[in-house]
Amino acid sequence: MYRLLSEPLRLRLLALAGEDELAVSELAELLEESQPNVSRHAATLRQAGLLSDRRQGTWTLLKLEPDAARDAVVSDALATGRTLCERDGSLARVSDVVRARDKGTREFFARTRTSAATSAGTPSEWGAYVFALASLLPRRELAIDAGTGDGAALDALAPAFDRVIAVDRSDAQLEACRERLVARGHKNVTLVRSELDRSLKEHVKDGADLVLAARVLHHAPKPAEAVRALASLVRKGGALVVLDYARHDDEALRTQQADLWLGFEERELEAFFERAGLAWRGAREVPSTYRGAGPDRAVRWIVAVGARE
Repeated sequence: MYRLLSEPLRLRLLALAGEDELAVSELAELLEESQPNVSRHAATLRQAGLLSDRRQGTWTLLKLEPDAARDAVVSDALATGRTLCERDGSLARVSDVVRARDKGTREFFARTRTSAATSAGTPSEWGAYVFALASLLPRRELAIDAGTGDGAALDALAPAFDRVIAVDRSDAQLEACRERLVARGHKNVTLVRSELDRSLKEHVKDGADLVLAARVLHHAPKPAEAVRALASLVRKGGALVVLDYARHDDEALRTQQADLWLGFEERELEAFFERAGLAWRGAREVPSTYRGAGPDRAVRWIVAVGARE
């Protein structure tokens, strides 16, 4: 050990590796030595159990073994190495070398980029964001997208839940939805052709953690009965979420989108939920910036939530 630690370069290398985990290239810069020479001395220190290494792509990162300094000889060597590094200024430059790691990253993001306003739209990595946030949900075994249409909501539901059942009564809409699933790679979604009525129970035997009805209720012949049918699919601890329009007077939507109802009052939705046996959790208005660019963007949207206690 004394012979190993008699080389000043090794002492300095050991001290710097004890200051921070550093790449061989960074140590070479600090020590003003060639990378092959640093690698050769580092290999000797690794074999002696004083350094550990970690591969990160083409980088080899080195750090002092946590228990190495317990040895009195090594502890003394580290103190000597630090003194040498303080004299040559390399110890003070460690933080600068580490800070320089993200120089390329800073330059990359500082370049002129396409304006976010001109590239607006769902990002291709949207699923990763939803998947990350889904860990906050208490239960996410099963979600039901009631009235899925072309499956737009599935881009949010599929990454968040283990299984999703997408329901629609239109073969044309289900075919469009199927194409979306293939394009997006969602493999945990089952398509079901059905009305939004009690017959859905046969597809959801144990209940769902979430039932979502997004812009569906204003197409239902009997909204209260539709809410009752959807509520029957919610398991204990689960929720029914209705995204629909607030009461409005835009008659054009009856012809443009075949709407039956011109939205709903909050108290009306509350009554639907309570009659269906769900605890009312309130309603919120959707910000206008989230309403897309369709013909219904001018009316107010609301989200109503009821839970099965």
